[in-house]
Amino acid sequence: MTTIKTSIETIKGPGIPLRANDIDTDRIIPARYLRCVSFDGLGEHAFEDDREQDKSHPFNKDIYKNAKILIAGSNFGCGSSREHAPQSLKRWGIDGIIAESFAEIFFGNCMAIGLPCFTVSQADAQRLFQIVEEDPTAELVMDVASATVTIGDTVIQAGMPQGARESLVNGSWNATAILLQAEEKIQATANCLPYIGLFNMSVAPQFD
Repeated sequence: MTTIKTSIETIKGPGIPLRANDIDTDRIIPARYLRCVSFDGLGEHAFEDDREQDKSHPFNKDIYKNAKILIAGSNFGCGSSREHAPQSLKRWGIDGIIAESFAEIFFGNCMAIGLPCFTVSQADAQRLFQIVEEDPTAELVMDVASATVTIGDTVIQAGMPQGARESLVNGSWNATAILLQAEEKIQATANCLPYIGLFNMSVAPQFD
């Protein structure tokens, strides 16, 4: 049986501040990249158009190149439902997102790839912005089970639906891993099906 560790309990690392509201998925990853066959290489194109138009964009700054946790404003991930948006952020290096609020479909797409999303109040978001801007190396800790954010002596109670938190902690967010854990049962079922492997035969079957 294939065993994959899928539990996500804690996210740790420096933060990157994105002081903006209503960041839509087209800004996160431009539509021209939706034609890709796989998600490989999407990370380098995260916020590409915004970064080209604004050289001071946080994703252009070397001080945030090791960031693991993105901090944003309200309604983050609004717009189209493209799953490429959270994929590009994760492949850039983001392991968790903290924002005032999220678009529902974007949140769901993040959950599907194990990218925890915490909500915080506007006041707490401003506190996090300030702390990270003053010290880009400061380590943030997102504790999924308790839905808290810790940075230095500051502990912030965040929000996340209980079901989402539980699925991250127990690993059930990863549908592929769950499927692989049933590998032996799947193979046993496959072995009972007469048509499995039919067209892998060295000699093609003859039909009347």
